[in-house]
Amino acid sequence: MGLNRNVPLSTALRYKGQGPYLTFILHRMGGAGMAIFVTIHVLATFVEKQGWAIGDFINDIYMSPPFQIFILFCVLFHVINGMRISILDLFPQKLIPYHRQAIMIEWVVFIVIFGFAAVSVITTAIGRL
Repeated sequence: MGLNRNVPLSTALRYKGQGPYLTFILHRMGGAGMAIFVTIHVLATFVEKQGWAIGDFINDIYMSPPFQIFILFCVLFHVINGMRISILDLFPQKLIPYHRQAIMIEWVVFIVIFGFAAVSVITTAIGRL
């Protein structure tokens, strides 16, 4: 049976879990974003095969740079955070005391890779104009 903690919403919203909590939330958002993308992509492909115009509209949304950057953020953060979690799970006694340092390394790696990828998406979009 779960804990009954009767925490009011105002207290929960003020919670400052810092790095570990932020990575937890972004990991969940990244996974949800990818799941929604795949679901809509499958439905759009089906609808486009039926010849309906909404399929072309959805594919135009996929081609927009803001959407591509959002999906890029979801995928990259989810992958890099998942790798950090897996590495910490392999050697918990040795690495768990350093989980905050691992989060900082994760953010540095993520920002560098995401920065290059986002610049690539933007320059490609500018080249299409």
